[in-house]
Amino acid sequence: MISIIDYGVGNLFSLSASLNYLNIKSQVTSNKEAIEKSDKIILPGVGAFEDAMKKLQSTGLVDFLKQQTKTKKLLGICLGMQLLLEKSFEYGNHDGLSLIKGEVRSLSEDLPKSFKVPHMGWNKLELKENGPLFKYITNGDYVYFVHSYHAVKCNLNIIATTDYKIPVTAAISSGNVYGVQFHPEKSGDVGLKILKAFNEL
Repeated sequence: MISIIDYGVGNLFSLSASLNYLNIKSQVTSNKEAIEKSDKIILPGVGAFEDAMKKLQSTGLVDFLKQQTKTKKLLGICLGMQLLLEKSFEYGNHDGLSLIKGEVRSLSEDLPKSFKVPHMGWNKLELKENGPLFKYITNGDYVYFVHSYHAVKCNLNIIATTDYKIPVTAAISSGNVYGVQFHPEKSGDVGLKILKAFNEL
């Protein structure tokens, strides 16, 4: 059973539908007891970092989720991946969950002005390791991105990048914690293979 964390920020329907398609049992919940009984956790997220952190804090799940990652695998998706890092500079300076070292800053600071932000569309993955999360896909497979901010200062934890004039962090991991900047639930067969691999971790 995978618990998809419901804290008011995330594309929960398409994610749960993808897991259902794979015959993977899942539940959308913010209930600590239900999460504790699950095997794995997914932290989705769309929108702004500060708002998402405030909503997550309002559920009382921040310290609980940190504790759960000591024994369970957790996957952060898109903004959910960014929340795993130490801080974000999106409209201010905001603390993250600090489950993985790194920061979040605007793509527009690092890209030539001719490049569009948000970065939106299909881009190929450059796998830095053939780890268990990517066991069913190959280097160069395409996944779907929608984001205006990206993860930096997390080089030791990067397991995949994508090229958008600059190398953009596409996936990170540390211990039991994984994060992907792209949307596996919107990435067709490749995304389904990644969700399948996460379930098997």
